[in-house]
Amino acid sequence: MENRITELLGIKYPIIQGAMALISDSTLASAVSNAGGAGIIGSGGYDAKWIKNEIVKMRDLTDKPFGVNVVLMEEDKEAIIDVICDLKPAFATFGAGNPIPYIRKVKEAGVLAIPVVANLKQALKVEKEGADAIVIEGSEAGGHIGRQTIMALMTNIIPNVSIPVIAAGGIVDDRGFKAALTMGAEGVQLGSRFFVSHECPAHENAKRMIINATDTDSVILGLTIKHDVRGIRNKFADEYLNLEYSELPRERLSGLMKGVYKKAVLFGDVENGFIEIGQSLDPIKSILSCKEIIEMLTK
Repeated sequence: MENRITELLGIKYPIIQGAMALISDSTLASAVSNAGGAGIIGSGGYDAKWIKNEIVKMRDLTDKPFGVNVVLMEEDKEAIIDVICDLKPAFATFGAGNPIPYIRKVKEAGVLAIPVVANLKQALKVEKEGADAIVIEGSEAGGHIGRQTIMALMTNIIPNVSIPVIAAGGIVDDRGFKAALTMGAEGVQLGSRFFVSHECPAHENAKRMIINATDTDSVILGLTIKHDVRGIRNKFADEYLNLEYSELPRERLSGLMKGVYKKAVLFGDVENGFIEIGQSLDPIKSILSCKEIIEMLTK
């Protein structure tokens, strides 16, 4: 299975692991890379020192290519980018902010630059700046989302750019993988399916809640304050939505989300926390190894 993404990243399969905050560590990322995909160490929730340590660990766990994701809304982003430039993982992905000031910097250090974009205008801007590829992430994805579906993004963006496109959002099985390739994407990025893997350090309660969820359990919080976050409906989500569509002052809503992802994902409180996960819930029925997930996708 060879195309521009496999050639660019030096991987067997054009499958990239999404950089989920707090849980995309060297153990998960190395398992994906060793299985023929491209693992990513996620910086969300961590500082530059942690990223440096995880890159060092990663190189003990695999000799395969891997990447590091930079969350551009984080205060420590400059230091994290310096670590990337010093330690030179194969590639860096950028999300939740403007990647333009950093694309040339990482490329000059010998690191491939792969921004995450949410519309055609952004795609054209990063292509012009020299991005090596792009991830287009649809609103079906978990966590912070844009407003276009992955189908719309593929329709709007792929014919209008010349660099390789990686599709993300709602892809959890071989059907989604093949559909994305048919639409012209040259790779896929999966977060939710790798969340429910043996190697992912997320709490067992969170994994079990995803397995027990069905399609109608996906909800978006923060829509009215343009801070859209997708996850699984639970006690916290119901309480938040009741407040969001009440007369509560809008400025009080953002603070209600603080710490709830960590509470669910790391500590296992799946009723008072909030699991950020994608919309394609029904096909995720078991905890698999990363190797088994990639075998399932490419069968």
